[in-house]
Amino acid sequence: MASEAYLTAEARARVEIDRQLGACGWLVQDRSDMNLYAGQGVAVREFIMATGHGRADYLLFVDGKAVGAVEAKPSGTPLAGVEPQSAKYAAGLPKDLTALVAPLPFLYESTGDETMFTDGFDPEPRSRPVATFHRPESLARWLRHWQDDADGGSLRARLERLGPVGPEGLRRIQVDAINRVEGSMVHNHPRALAQMATGSGKTFMAANLAYRLVLTAGAERVLFLVDRANLGRQTLREFQQFATPGDGRKFTDLYNVQLLTRSAKSRFFVRSGGWFEHRAADLAVGRPDRRRSPPKRSRRCRDAQMPPGSPRRQQHRSCPCYSRTGGEPLGWLR
Repeated sequence: MASEAYLTAEARARVEIDRQLGACGWLVQDRSDMNLYAGQGVAVREFIMATGHGRADYLLFVDGKAVGAVEAKPSGTPLAGVEPQSAKYAAGLPKDLTALVAPLPFLYESTGDETMFTDGFDPEPRSRPVATFHRPESLARWLRHWQDDADGGSLRARLERLGPVGPEGLRRIQVDAINRVEGSMVHNHPRALAQMATGSGKTFMAANLAYRLVLTAGAERVLFLVDRANLGRQTLREFQQFATPGDGRKFTDLYNVQLLTRSAKSRFFVRSGGWFEHRAADLAVGRPDRRRSPPKRSRRCRDAQMPPGSPRRQQHRSCPCYSRTGGEPLGWLR
């Protein structure tokens, strides 16, 4: 850590990017030591691109083939205008390298503190914030999807295949909510809020929406997040009882539904004095670590006022107000 203090801002960002890439399963190599078959995912630093396309900070390889690039910037640099620079690398692959897709589909811009990602398989590719880099296995799986279905290489592309919702078994307000949420996702607005009254069937509507996303749009995972454990159990029962449209089979007979609990958690102590619990499904702040303190007293302990050697004075040694230093009472609390 001491040596990093003498690095430039961009060099410190690259140290953090190296760490994040390694944590995500990438093997980070220098250009001089490049071995594309050392692992499934290899990230090569300072890769020289074709003439006129500069030098990529990191070129990403999956199964020996180039799939993407990473543009590194110093911490604090706004990444909104960096996307054209990484797009230049996507179209500048040297002729002696092979790639499944041209231009390269997976582009990142990162400062180590913030990372943006562009999926070239989207109908209208644009950068969006992500928590960190994707694993090589994920990019390989997306490439296989593209090979099997060139028009549906990403979730956003497959969302356009969602048709109108049939009214069978649904209330009018539920049909309207599903159509509006799906319409928002199709137009590349992933954040949508469905506000429905109590008893209007929000969970049932969500089960229908999840089924359509998995069946038609090919969604791999759907997270239903609640703020109380009893709501999680209630939602699980709702999905277990949900009969899918068409053949009427239960949702859980077709897909795996798991209730994420507190069993998989890691705890960290934070400055606020509490235990920070990171769970598989949510983040929560636990109760502070409270240390036991002596009870408050408005006067001196009566046992301490007994004559030395008396039984009550001997019992005073087990009293919370007993001072280990001199055997005298702590007296008034300060």
